[in-house]
Amino acid sequence: MSFDNLKRNRTDLNKLVEQAQATTGNTTVRESDDPRFWQPTRDKAGNGYAVVRFLPGDAEAATPWTRYWDHAFKGPTGQWYIEKSLTSIGQQDPLSELNQKMWNSGMESDKAIVRQRKRNLKYIANVLVVSDPADPSNEGQVKLFRFGKKIFDKIMDAMQPQFPDEKPMNPFDMWEGADFTIKIRKVEGYPNYDASSFKSPSAISSDDSYLEEIYNKQHDTSEWTDPKNYKSYDELKKRLDMVLGETTARSAEGRVNQAIELDDEIPMFETRSAPAPQHRSAAAADIATAEDEDDIMSQFAKLAAED
Repeated sequence: MSFDNLKRNRTDLNKLVEQAQATTGNTTVRESDDPRFWQPTRDKAGNGYAVVRFLPGDAEAATPWTRYWDHAFKGPTGQWYIEKSLTSIGQQDPLSELNQKMWNSGMESDKAIVRQRKRNLKYIANVLVVSDPADPSNEGQVKLFRFGKKIFDKIMDAMQPQFPDEKPMNPFDMWEGADFTIKIRKVEGYPNYDASSFKSPSAISSDDSYLEEIYNKQHDTSEWTDPKNYKSYDELKKRLDMVLGETTARSAEGRVNQAIELDDEIPMFETRSAPAPQHRSAAAADIATAEDEDDIMSQFAKLAAED
């Protein structure tokens, strides 16, 4: 869809909220090496600051963001399993099936293993980098931004505010959206995004030619939901068997119809089995969210490549 059509047929906020609610419930690219991606830089103390503007993406797409799931854990063989989940595209996934079987065993030891191997929820959207003090060369560029549930919840709060004195706002609208200030603080050793917030609504620019230029610089996010960029069930099963070794004897005999849904019940941080310190407090587990996976996932990918 052209920029002119986008301006005439801007996304209805109610429809966008419905799409978000529908997807919130129920290529193989390492983003750390992909120049299309941007992440705020954190200093040695773990703090970070940047300002971005969420962009509308392809006006013909159902939502301005793309959502997918992946797994990342180290098996008893010492090898890493870092793969996108086929549940992202509505297909059965061998690890989700195994997790379902183990969770339903009722054994706490099995549930602990499932918590370590659960799915990670990721969102990808186009952003205009408004301010990046750590690397000003990014400012004015259109980048892909990967984020987790914490930031997505803030987007939902903007579209569907909880208080009567707050007006609903579409953060992805180029005319009536708002800049998003990212503030990262280290709390109990983990990155925390609670201080991040949207500014007052305003147009990116009054110059439509500049807005059209930004619109045309957006990146296609459909590859993260394109089945051709996912490994097949059999390929994932083979890799899972290799990573788990003898433990695959406990896998399901045949495919179950529904993947286990643990994403709300289990803290996002518990997906990292090896790096997670055993002595962390319950408060720290609640603080850690999908956003702190950016650096850790990059490290996982490098470790996996060395296997």
